Amino acid sequence: MSSRPIIRLQSPYGFTDTVQRLLAAFAAQGIKVFATIDQQAEARAVGLTMPPTTLIVFGNPKAGTPLMLANPQAGVDLPLKVLVYEPEPDQVVVMSTAVSELIGRHALPPELASLLGPAEHLIAAVLGQGAGG
Repeated sequence: MSSRPIIRLQSPYGFTDTVQRLLAAFAAQGIKVFATIDQQAEARAVGLTMPPTTLIVFGNPKAGTPLMLANPQAGVDLPLKVLVYEPEPDQVVVMSTAVSELIGRHALPPELASLLGPAEHLIAAVLGQGAGG
């Protein structure tokens, strides 16, 4: 797992393809997607411009509930989120908070990291990279 608070990975895929691959991987693993927010469209709706940016809010209550029972404050960071961002054409970046950061931030027992680690590794695998890459 990463020692950086935010994991930042380059996607080898286009923006839309990256978003779709992540959504498909979550579905295949039984991970619930609570929301997909097109932040570029939201910015456009108020007359602002931003590059393609989508936030996916996802999780699994079987994984998140034990963290919130250990420390309800963890609910501030749950469900998990992954941000897909295209700062320049054909340069797609995928960012998420490192599991190690969430565990440390909320003073959770280290063994609880095993509940969230699979999601971190799944995101990296979708992009063809090791976690924290």
